[in-house]
Amino acid sequence: MLKVETGGKIAEFTLERYVATVVAGESSVFQSSEALKAMAVAARTYAVRMRGRHSSEGFDFCETTHCQRLELGASNSRVEEAVRETEGELLWYRGKPAFTPYCRDCGGRSEADTSASYLLSHPDIYCARAGISDWQWRGDPAAIAEALQKAGLHGPRKLERVTVVERTASGRARTLLLTGGGESVRISAGSFHFAVGRALGWNTIRSDRYEVFVTTFKGTGAGHGVGLCQRGADEMGREGRSYREILAYYYPGTAVGLTGTGLSWQHLSGERVTLWTVRPTQDTVVLAEAESELRKLQTRTGWTVPRDVQIRVYPDLDSFRNATGEGGWIAGYTQAHRIYLQPVQTLQSRGVLHSTVIHELVHVITGARTDLPLWFQEGLANYLAAYHPGSGDVAALVRRYGETTVLGWATRGLPRDVTNASASNPAMKSK
Repeated sequence: MLKVETGGKIAEFTLERYVATVVAGESSVFQSSEALKAMAVAARTYAVRMRGRHSSEGFDFCETTHCQRLELGASNSRVEEAVRETEGELLWYRGKPAFTPYCRDCGGRSEADTSASYLLSHPDIYCARAGISDWQWRGDPAAIAEALQKAGLHGPRKLERVTVVERTASGRARTLLLTGGGESVRISAGSFHFAVGRALGWNTIRSDRYEVFVTTFKGTGAGHGVGLCQRGADEMGREGRSYREILAYYYPGTAVGLTGTGLSWQHLSGERVTLWTVRPTQDTVVLAEAESELRKLQTRTGWTVPRDVQIRVYPDLDSFRNATGEGGWIAGYTQAHRIYLQPVQTLQSRGVLHSTVIHELVHVITGARTDLPLWFQEGLANYLAAYHPGSGDVAALVRRYGETTVLGWATRGLPRDVTNASASNPAMKSK
């Protein structure tokens, strides 16, 4: 799970749910579905590559554009489809997840980044064809001077003029000269941009691709210009380019795949379960196990069992961790009707294949009930999978009320006295 600071609190997200929330926040206005898919892969890769960016503060990512902008509750069917159709896919470079920054609008030419050899400066014909977005901001010298002071940056006490004295290969401002009151101070354009944006609003200097006339800035584009240009990517999609072509254009030399070399998935269909695997001969045991256990669960519990369960078995630990964002100690996890499992041989060697399949199937069935407390759902899964038989909160409830009654709560909801008791008993909370 990814830990994200949002609204002053730390929330946990599965990797795919985090990606959907980021795509909703960063690119929900895209007209092209292929561009949305490209954004999903870029956002997912960024999350895997940059996980732990705020580890010193106790979480992985913040909710702002410093990491990736989240928009809780703003996902829609187009966003969900883009995330689902690229599920688990990352961009890889030399066997490792690539560094995949992106910007709103490169202004017709991308910026280079020395941290990755494939992030080069080049003309962006698609961004140009989408129409160059000009902007202008007339800065108040006193307000700019105050913004610099608040940021702890040195500048003339009486600012009179800003001059670009050095530019990057893409033509963006790199170094500025601030003059006024007999003083001259050099400052990096990036530091200047951040100080002004934080104090006076991010809609002032929208990018570093500008000319300055005294303290009036006239520029094009929005953002840092590195990596995928969202304006250009959307134009590529509208012109019929696939999401893989979009990613290849903005991150040349990288490859899309579920591991560093990519995986060729095959699916095997049962009565209720579809198994996705790259090793059908070895992993077919999971399909047989899941079909059998679903029938047993339906008989034992009386629950309605879904007929569209999907199980994806990863061939190695790295692909499982990279695709799900989960640690190696997690045997599997479930999201809606989809189950993700570590390699079969790993689960078999640990003697937990059977119990893991049952555990995740229970989560598929009970997860549809949003009113069921997490501790109860997890407890039911542990109880029915026979984890630590006889121990746990649900096992205690079964001894008190009987199995038929407790299992029935999964469809009827918990009685108030049990819910109230759990609220005051730390031992009955989800781990």
